[in-house]
Amino acid sequence: MNFTLTRRMFALRSASVLSALGITAAALPTSAAAQDTNAIRKLNGEGKPGGEKDVIMPVIVHNGLIYVSGQGAHDTRDSKEWTIESHTTMVMDKVKKLVEVGGGSVDSILQLQVFLVKIEHWDGMHKVFSTYFPHGGPARTTVAVAALPGDSLVEINCIAAVTRK
Repeated sequence: MNFTLTRRMFALRSASVLSALGITAAALPTSAAAQDTNAIRKLNGEGKPGGEKDVIMPVIVHNGLIYVSGQGAHDTRDSKEWTIESHTTMVMDKVKKLVEVGGGSVDSILQLQVFLVKIEHWDGMHKVFSTYFPHGGPARTTVAVAALPGDSLVEINCIAAVTRK
């Protein structure tokens, strides 16, 4: 039998032996950092990994992007005191915090989707919104909807870029 040991054959046989010994991961050239880049990280509002029973995670980080789920005001004050300005401030503060939890900043927000219970609230929402983006805002879609959870006047979700680990 003619046996020529090529690099390919050596690698295949070595991988088989290492795998049988349970040390394949130690021999592979991939780093933990490379694996983390492709991992899907599901985080709660404090930046800790979500649990199995969490149905909706406020922050998902994947492939250098941060996805923030819809955030509403859920105001506990008397509804007579609610204003679109106060609700927009509450919501944008939540969005800002969650983007930072994911490793981004307000300036790294690429796109926002804004849902208003009344299109007449657009001017008030936009006035507050613009204070969060002194260096120019992201792409944005704003629509009016029939109602929002928690009787919020506005709900916002977004996609941002990871700018730090």
